[in-house]
Amino acid sequence: MEYVKRDIDPLILEVARSYSAVIITGPRQVGKTTTLRSLLGEGRRFVSLDNKENRHLAKTDPELFLSLNPAPVIIDEVQYAPELFPYIKMEIDNGAPAGSFLMTGSQMYQLMKLAGESLAGRVAILRMSGFSQHEIHGNGKCLPFTVNLDALQKRITYGNPTDIFGQFERIWNGSLPAYISKKHVNRDVFYNSYIDSYIDRDIKDMVHLKDDFLFRDFVRAAACRTGQMLNIHTLADDVGVSDETAKIWLGYMEKSGVIFYLRPFSNNLLHRTIKKTPKLYFFDTGLVAHLTKYSSPEILMNGAINGAILENYVVSEIIKTYTNNGLEYYTHYYRDIDSKEVDMILESNGELHPLEIKKTASPRAELTNAFKVLDKASIPRGTGAIICTKKELSAMDKSTMIVPIWTI
Repeated sequence: MEYVKRDIDPLILEVARSYSAVIITGPRQVGKTTTLRSLLGEGRRFVSLDNKENRHLAKTDPELFLSLNPAPVIIDEVQYAPELFPYIKMEIDNGAPAGSFLMTGSQMYQLMKLAGESLAGRVAILRMSGFSQHEIHGNGKCLPFTVNLDALQKRITYGNPTDIFGQFERIWNGSLPAYISKKHVNRDVFYNSYIDSYIDRDIKDMVHLKDDFLFRDFVRAAACRTGQMLNIHTLADDVGVSDETAKIWLGYMEKSGVIFYLRPFSNNLLHRTIKKTPKLYFFDTGLVAHLTKYSSPEILMNGAINGAILENYVVSEIIKTYTNNGLEYYTHYYRDIDSKEVDMILESNGELHPLEIKKTASPRAELTNAFKVLDKASIPRGTGAIICTKKELSAMDKSTMIVPIWTI
């Protein structure tokens, strides 16, 4: 199968030329191993810690493991044997050249913590997602998303226009390479297998589950709440677990990259902000569509969660444009006790850029009314945008762009 170039490829090659150790993190099956082997696999050993014999040796005798698998090497799923890190540190301190240790891991937060403790200053850690819209349908250079007019006009030349149905087809298909590439064509079998693998290899490694099916129901209940403010109590109540269990399980889902949050924006001048409750999103909208039983893009487009899953898609795609360039992103949402809400706020270059995400192709000016609440913040409000299914780039006025989703 022909390798599909990833937006993060140039960054991986760059850091492999300057760091002795590189770790690529991200959820399962987003292409971490395929990418490393395609870009840098020639002439180096590959060893996976998914293999229990390899894992046992790496944990019990890491020095021997590295002697049997000398650099340059790719170590897959390295989070299973953090015992390796002190010995990799010694190799680096003894002069291991750039690109000696390339590693992948799917338990992102745990891996970053362990590697940060043992390999501080010696390792580059990059986050990888499933395919971006740009990787599947676009061309040219991956640009971080901004609402700057010149940048938006460049995005038009790199994207592939589609109508509202085509956009929901992209949302329904999701971002996992093995499905997008048609390696697996039976969607239900693919996603059921994905969830089984996720529970067996990630969740059971972090927590003892008494009931796999109960956890599966919990993941499905969370998917029904994508794009919504998180209410742990109602989520726990729907599944029949305690609030504390729900909190712990959500923590594991976040650590393994299956979900992520937008945190509420607030500062000391916005007294009416709801300050603590995050909004919940999934890394893959195809997984959400599967878990919520939407059997086609047409049904999803007209279903009860169509607005929420569209928002999930847009938020995740914007974030990918930053992580694929190795950049930090500063994103929030806004909601106050008066129910004024901004779907997403992008903080960039000392300004707040409010974004409203809507299914409509004919947005109305009142959609931007809530943007004005940010004028009271200590950070100035910059150009905002309505991101929607309109096919052409346009503007509501000089301070609000109308941005087609297909351009992200």
